Amino acid sequence: MVTMPHSDTLPLQDAQLEHERLTSLINSMADGVIALDERAQVVLYNAAALNILDLNSSMEGQSLGKFLSPIDEENIAVDIVRLIQDTKLPTVNRELRLKYADGSIINLYLSIAPVHLGYGKDGTLGFTLLLRDITREKSLEEERDEFISVVSHELRTPIAISEGNVSNAQLIADRGGDPALIKKALKETHNQILFLADMINDLATLSRAERGTLKLEVEAINVHDLVTELASNYRNDAAAKGLEIRTILDPKLEILSSSELYVREVLQNFITNSVKYTDEGSITIAAKPKDNGVLFEVSDTGIGISKSDQERVFDKFFRSEDYRTRQNNGTGLGLYVTMKLARLIHAQLNLTSELNKGSTFSIFIPNLEPEQAQN
Repeated sequence: MVTMPHSDTLPLQDAQLEHERLTSLINSMADGVIALDERAQVVLYNAAALNILDLNSSMEGQSLGKFLSPIDEENIAVDIVRLIQDTKLPTVNRELRLKYADGSIINLYLSIAPVHLGYGKDGTLGFTLLLRDITREKSLEEERDEFISVVSHELRTPIAISEGNVSNAQLIADRGGDPALIKKALKETHNQILFLADMINDLATLSRAERGTLKLEVEAINVHDLVTELASNYRNDAAAKGLEIRTILDPKLEILSSSELYVREVLQNFITNSVKYTDEGSITIAAKPKDNGVLFEVSDTGIGISKSDQERVFDKFFRSEDYRTRQNNGTGLGLYVTMKLARLIHAQLNLTSELNKGSTFSIFIPNLEPEQAQN
C-alpha cells in the first residue's frame, strides 16, 4: 500500500528525498500502481499503470474515470469511480475486463485498498490500486476447467457402456442365454476399453508435449515400408465400414531421417480420423519426395470439414458441432497432439477439405540431422 508522507511532518529536503524514493520504488514494480485521493483523482502512478491503461500522457490531478473504463463479463460498463468510493475494506476483483482502442480485450486484476489516516483519526485519505493483466492466467484457468469437463465426460460414456455390457453378459450367462449375445456384449466392452486406452495415450503424450519433455530421436525411416505397414494395420477397420484403403508411393522415395515414433503417430492420427469420419468410398495414403524430405498425404471421401472448423481443427479439445462428428467418440486431442509432434520434428501441416466431399491432411517432414535431436 502506497502512502504519501506529509510535508508538515518532515523538513522540505527530507520530504523531497522521501518522495523520490517512493517514486523509484513503485516504478520498479511490475504491477500497475495508482494512488488516488478521496475524490478518485490521481495523485501518483507508475509506468506499469500507464502500460496497462495504454497511455502515454500524465494522469496526475485528473479523475481516474477518465482513463480507466472497465467492463464486466457481460460487456457492461463499470463505473470505476463509484466502485472505488464504495470500497470500505481492501478488495480484489478478477472479473473485470479492459477494452483497448484497437478492439483487443484483456482480463484485469484490480486490487482496491482504502488508505486511512493514522491511528485514532477519522476519514479516508484516499485509495491505492494495483492493476495487472491476467489474460493468460484466466485463459489457463478456463482451459483447465474445459479439460476437466471434457475428460470427465469422455471417460464417463465408455465406462458406463462397458459396465452395462458386462452386467448384461453376466445376466445372460447366469440364465444360460445365447453365447453369441455374451460374445457381442464383451466385444463392445473391449472396443470401449480400447477407446479409453487411446484417450490415456493421447493425454500422456499431450502432458509430455506441454511440459516439453518429449524426446526426439532421429533415425532412418523406410517410408515405403512404413506406409505399407500402416495401410495393412487399418485395412480391417476400413473394411468393416465398407471402405478401401489405397496407397500411392512414389518410386523415387528414399530413406527419411526423422523420428519414426512421431512420424508414425502423426500418420496414425490422420488415418484414424479418415476411417472414423468416412462412411463410404476410400482412404488414400500417399508419399512422395519433396525438397529435402517427404510429403505425406492422407485423403478420404468422408464428411469433410467446414471452412470455419478448419481454422480450429488443430486446437486443443476442439470438436465440430456437425452432428455427424458428434456421433463418434473423441476428446478433440488427437489433432492437437499431431500439431505438437509436427513442430517437434520441424514438419509443416496442411489441410484442404470440403463439406460432403472429403478431406486431405498433408504433412511435409524434412530430413533431420542427428544433432537436431532435442529434449
